Amino acid sequence: MPCVISSPSTDSGKTTLSLLLSCWAFSKGIKIQTFKVGPDYLDQQQLSSIGQPICRNLDIFLSGEEWVQESFFKHSLKYEYSLIEGAMGLFDGLGSTSYSSTANISKLLNAPIIFIVNARGQVASLLATIRGFRDFDSELSIAGIIFNNVNSDRHKKLIKEVFKNEDIEILGFLPSDSKITLNKANLGLISPMDNEKEIDVEYFANFAERNLDVCSLIKFLKSPQKKIFNSVNFKDFKIDKSKPIAIAEDKIFHFQYPETKEFLSEIGIPLISWSIYDDEEIPNEASSLIIPGGFPEKYADHISNSTKSLNSLRKFRKNGFIYAECGGMMILGDFIKDENGNNHKMSGILPFRSKKSKLSLGYRYVEGLKDTPIIKQNQLIRGHEFHYWAIESNLSELDSGKSNHQMKLSSPWKIKSWETEYKNEGFFDEKLHASWIHLHLPSSPEVAKNFIDATQINFSKHS
Repeated sequence: MPCVISSPSTDSGKTTLSLLLSCWAFSKGIKIQTFKVGPDYLDQQQLSSIGQPICRNLDIFLSGEEWVQESFFKHSLKYEYSLIEGAMGLFDGLGSTSYSSTANISKLLNAPIIFIVNARGQVASLLATIRGFRDFDSELSIAGIIFNNVNSDRHKKLIKEVFKNEDIEILGFLPSDSKITLNKANLGLISPMDNEKEIDVEYFANFAERNLDVCSLIKFLKSPQKKIFNSVNFKDFKIDKSKPIAIAEDKIFHFQYPETKEFLSEIGIPLISWSIYDDEEIPNEASSLIIPGGFPEKYADHISNSTKSLNSLRKFRKNGFIYAECGGMMILGDFIKDENGNNHKMSGILPFRSKKSKLSLGYRYVEGLKDTPIIKQNQLIRGHEFHYWAIESNLSELDSGKSNHQMKLSSPWKIKSWETEYKNEGFFDEKLHASWIHLHLPSSPEVAKNFIDATQINFSKHS
């Protein structure tokens, strides 16, 4: 059974270790199917960028246990080797609980844990850490340990001495090395699409060969034996293939699960790529548009000068259906104010301005306020938020007639975290849904059906 790479805390080296193993395997002609615990887009993109199969997210909160199991076995069975990269610390999940944590995934899939631990400034304390995690939950199996930031033979020797009587394998010691240090920004790792420092696959592979016990580790990467899993039932979806969906996808907008496009393609909807970065017009044949999350704040000036794309978006708004998440919603507003206080004109479709704010991060419970293109009244679904920007709504101007926005908008739903009260959020009308919330459509059949029905409405073609 493939292992889960976990650690006591975030920033311990989980992604680096996952990349080292993937690069080493790639150098040997070995394909590894990687998975990432949680809703993360950026780690997943890194693991998909080095010539290996596309990394898949495993998220119990968003997708449910059954879908996680089915996705894991469906994709891991395609290749001889697999690995799962955990999130945060081993037991960190929803709020103060371990629900939807790496430990939760490990137990659900019966997958052993390879622990990577930051050993800087520690020797005997490392044993207390490992024993604490091992004994905290007897249902988990910590099969091996890798120590990070071990920069001398003496440090390595002392750690081996401390662990000599423990029934656990030491599988490697990673020294500090700037060449394998991954660049970071506000939301975590820098996307491979933005990163000027590309991963040197050969260097990572050689580094792994020198510092990891790859011969022992490979046995923890074996994919599971054949297991029956259910396939999605598509009989409830009625598709008009003359109504393609355009998807914004470029170096600005790329926060999207690969399963979303696969799901839409599999049920028969034609998909078309659209790039705002390249100042493209929305293809005339598109009847609906998806604008996923991304980094519009970083490219606000570039977007503001992409006049063909913005004019096309305004025109599309009249007769097409628009679905926008997070950063995708931001370009539907009037302006984005960048970190230097400069306002950049956006499409002006929705009555708000975006500006830098505090971090809004976490899973969200979502309840429909009324029947909308995405959610029905009182329907309960789940999503997540991850952004530093906030919107200043001009709805009061809209209500008073002082706004240039001639439309009737309201919130599609109310949202809450595990510790907060519900609040109204987002914008919708019959041809638009825009929100901070990221959804996982493929694992939410009712929401997917609502979405697909919205894309099949006979709006007249935009012109």
